[in-house]
Amino acid sequence: MSAFRTTEPNTGFVTKKSTNTYHIQTGEYSLACTLSTRLKRESDGDPVAIGDFVRWNEAGQLTEVLPRRNQLARRAAQPMPGSYAHEQVIAANLDQVMPVFAAANPKPAWNLLDRYLVSAESAEIPALVVLTKFDLVDGKPESAEILSIAAEYRAIGYEVIVTSAETGLGLEQLRAALSNRLSIFVGKSGVGKSSLLNALEPGLGLKVQQTSQLTGKGRHTTTHLEMFPLTVGGAIIDTPGIREFGLWDVASDDLALFFPEMRPLVGACKFGLGCSHDQEPGCAIRHAVNAGEISPYRYQSYLKLKDEQL
Repeated sequence: MSAFRTTEPNTGFVTKKSTNTYHIQTGEYSLACTLSTRLKRESDGDPVAIGDFVRWNEAGQLTEVLPRRNQLARRAAQPMPGSYAHEQVIAANLDQVMPVFAAANPKPAWNLLDRYLVSAESAEIPALVVLTKFDLVDGKPESAEILSIAAEYRAIGYEVIVTSAETGLGLEQLRAALSNRLSIFVGKSGVGKSSLLNALEPGLGLKVQQTSQLTGKGRHTTTHLEMFPLTVGGAIIDTPGIREFGLWDVASDDLALFFPEMRPLVGACKFGLGCSHDQEPGCAIRHAVNAGEISPYRYQSYLKLKDEQL
């Protein structure tokens, strides 16, 4: 968070976004700003992201977004058939991305986790996986599967923290991981992001709704992007539940580079960099899958994402 400190006048960082309003922290105080006409004109979408370092004028209008050291983005949903896809920047200047998945209610969608991880890898932002609601499966057969999958991601090199807001499992480990970093929680509605935040920081006052028992789908409880300071230092950005997460600026030919277990094998295939890692003979990645060195689930995620990027 020290990267956001400045003594320059009319400079600060964005801590909250709501309709047409940006909340800026500068020194010991905050203010609400709007976009200048120039910034609106220069961008097709919203040019300002949570975590951005910005400047404003005397009228309280944002006039400049300073260079970002990184950004987490996705392909924005197309409002109607035939409209062109564009980039939606979710947050900027992050220290880590934290995909949050429930052990149950709703059932984890591991392919979505791989989407988040590929996006983080492509942006060169470290990722840490958070599994919540473990109390719902603890002592049940499902817990073995959850822990086995967690072990697979740890073997790849990702830190995985298993938590429960109800029992306190993993909360101290998670607090330590959050300390003095700017982090972002991403995940579908209903996975327990808000409950976890309340358990980590009592008093945040986030509204929490239980997952719908009728549909099994979570309701949107967070309606805007907001950054919350933490007593352990640093801050965390909570996001509205994201049902879809399309990759942005990731070419299909480069996709394997963003799977850490596949990256060392890129170029080692019989057909070199021309291998699509699908049906070609002599593919080093397929050989590693068959040899048990790469998870078949991760490989299927790779193939699915590759098809979407073509």
